[in-house]
Amino acid sequence: MSETPADQANQPPVPSMRMVHQYLKDLSFESPAAPGSLGTNQEQPAMEVAVDINARGLGQDRYEVELSCSATARRNDQTIYVVEANYAGLFLIQNVPQERLEPALLIEAPHTLFPFIRQIIATATRDGGFTALMLEPLDFVGMYQQQRGAAAQQPAGQA
Repeated sequence: MSETPADQANQPPVPSMRMVHQYLKDLSFESPAAPGSLGTNQEQPAMEVAVDINARGLGQDRYEVELSCSATARRNDQTIYVVEANYAGLFLIQNVPQERLEPALLIEAPHTLFPFIRQIIATATRDGGFTALMLEPLDFVGMYQQQRGAAAQQPAGQA
C-alpha cells in the first residue's frame, strides 16, 4: 500500500544538515629558529596541539562552525615552529530538534571540517621545511562529553 499525499503531509519534517560553504578564515606559520632548526640530523621536537570549536547562529537555519587548531613544536626549550589555522563552514540545519542542535554543531560539523584543516596544517608545516604534521583523528564525541561534564560541575552562573 502506498502513502497518499495526505499521509505524507502528516509526517514530521525530515531533519537535515548540509555544509553550504567552507573557508579558511586564518592561517599563520612561524619558524623563529630557522634556518638552524631545519637540520636533518636533529631530534624530533616535542609537540603541543590545541583544538577549539566555536559555533554561532546566523539566522534562517544557518550556522557558522569554526574549527581552530594550533601546534607548537619545541626542541630544548626553543620554539621550532608554530602553526595556527581557523577553518570554518556555513551549515544549513533544518528540522533538527533543539536538544540535538548542539551536538550537531559541536560533533557532526567539526567532524566534517576536520579533514580540511588537517590537510592545511600538514601542507603549512611541509612548506615551512619540516616533516608534514599529520594530526591524528579527533574524538569529537569525547570532546563534547568532556565539555558538558566540565560545564555541569561549575557553580550556577559561571558557565
